[in-house]
Amino acid sequence: MRTVLIGLWLALALGGAAAAQQPASSSPTKLHDDLRLTAGQEGAWQQYLKAIDDGGQMQARRQAAEQLMPQIPTPRRLALMDATMADELAAFRRQREAVEAFYSRLTPDQQRTFDRDTAPQTAAR
Repeated sequence: MRTVLIGLWLALALGGAAAAQQPASSSPTKLHDDLRLTAGQEGAWQQYLKAIDDGGQMQARRQAAEQLMPQIPTPRRLALMDATMADELAAFRRQREAVEAFYSRLTPDQQRTFDRDTAPQTAAR
């Protein structure tokens, strides 16, 4: 059971919400260029960038939790997993709201470009 819980936590925390919103194109500059934003959309772009960038805080919290896990008793590990997953969900929701707000400011052609550039890349088989 312990292995299952730790595995579940690692899957959720390490492959978490923040990663879900990372664009397939690794460069925000490329996405910006591909969107061909108007001057009136630049403010929304800046708000979007600010909202999706946590400055590495989530990754730092994940690493701290991973290091702490082996050192604490099971009830505290479960509480830490719960808190970490709650943080991940809150971060995902903030990022989702930022994406939706920015996306609504785009034209249909820009929305298709955004969809294409931010779609998850599948592994080649």
